[in-house]
Amino acid sequence: MGVALDFREVDVADFEELLDKYEPGDASRLIPFLQDVQEIYGYLPGQFMERIAKHLRIPKNQVFGVATFYAQFSLKPRGKNVIKVCTGTSCHVRGSKNVLEVMEKALEIKAGDTTPDLNFTLETVACLGTCFLSPVMMINDKYYGKLTPHKTEEILKEYQNNIKNES
Repeated sequence: MGVALDFREVDVADFEELLDKYEPGDASRLIPFLQDVQEIYGYLPGQFMERIAKHLRIPKNQVFGVATFYAQFSLKPRGKNVIKVCTGTSCHVRGSKNVLEVMEKALEIKAGDTTPDLNFTLETVACLGTCFLSPVMMINDKYYGKLTPHKTEEILKEYQNNIKNES
């Protein structure tokens, strides 16, 4: 099974600066290197993966293996706002399916997708570690708990209004 990569144009100047930051051949720096790339671009552009492998002198499949193993990394562009809906047992029993359905309908995307305007990415996670707030979701670094469909809609509208006001 292959990995789908996004080959849109990205500014490579920042990536070129990162190459200078990491000593060639130092494979122990793979994860920090990937973290820096993700921090700059919001994801790991496919065009850089082979260059990272060559620079650190490791196999390309090792770079992809690490990038696909850790949930912190994404091989496709993510939205400015990343929404994580917990689907763990406690959240599931208390209605996380309804929360997810509200988000999918309002954003017109499915879990795992990003809106075409790159404002939102919707994900499901097995646990956010806040069972006492179930059902719970996280938007960027902020937790929202004891959700109902109505409360979920109101929270999303706040974010959508903030985006409109920023424009």
